Amino acid sequence: MKYSIKHLILLMLALVFTLPIVILFLLSFSQKWVFPKLLPEKLTLENWIIILGDGHVISNSFVISLSIALFVAASATILGFILSRYIAYHPKRRLLTFLTYFPFALSPVIFAICLKYYFIKLGLIGNLYGIVLAQLIIALPYSIIFFLSFWNQKVLDYQNLVYTLGGKQKQAFLYITLPLAKSFLIICFFQCFLISWFEYGLTSIIGYGKISTLTIHVFQFINEANIFYAALSCCLLILPPVILLWFNKRFIIQQKG
Repeated sequence: MKYSIKHLILLMLALVFTLPIVILFLLSFSQKWVFPKLLPEKLTLENWIIILGDGHVISNSFVISLSIALFVAASATILGFILSRYIAYHPKRRLLTFLTYFPFALSPVIFAICLKYYFIKLGLIGNLYGIVLAQLIIALPYSIIFFLSFWNQKVLDYQNLVYTLGGKQKQAFLYITLPLAKSFLIICFFQCFLISWFEYGLTSIIGYGKISTLTIHVFQFINEANIFYAALSCCLLILPPVILLWFNKRFIIQQKG
């Protein structure tokens, strides 16, 4: 009896968590859904065909958002991995670690307003470079904080052992540090990708409406009460994270198990 109740509760929770996604996909294939009807009057692929067509604003914004997120995630992961090592073994580690938390002390919108003056002076308002730099200011400190837990005494002892046996710094990095940090690097890339992919506050202020990312269009469609295009944009918005979650489960969690 307890076994059945447990599975029933899990099934109900699964339905609760998946229901919003199911509704989003249903809306994306709809063209007319009038209250109080339970289901849409018409289901069609027309919305997807139009939006995913060449040159459409949504397909272009998807490519822009994906490019920005991949670049920010890769840059933040690599730079964070390098910088975190120097911070972890620095005599003033506590002070430097404290400073890395500063970008998270304010909300993204307030933080963007504080940065806006300097971005205007540098000519980075309303262009792709400004958005990338603004997102890196958020993603890079997160990456550094994430990797600080990796650089412990055990890793340092392994590296020193390689040097003691006649190995060079390059060999210690390739054959000791990288294999140990493999799962850390993948998880950090995934997290930084999500930070950039779902970022709205910094992008809307620094982009100044000239760079249309997918998150910007989602809010535009919601404000316009265009629920069908908004739902379709949300479906595109959750697609890359779902793929990354599958990748994380398939290649990281199973390997650890």
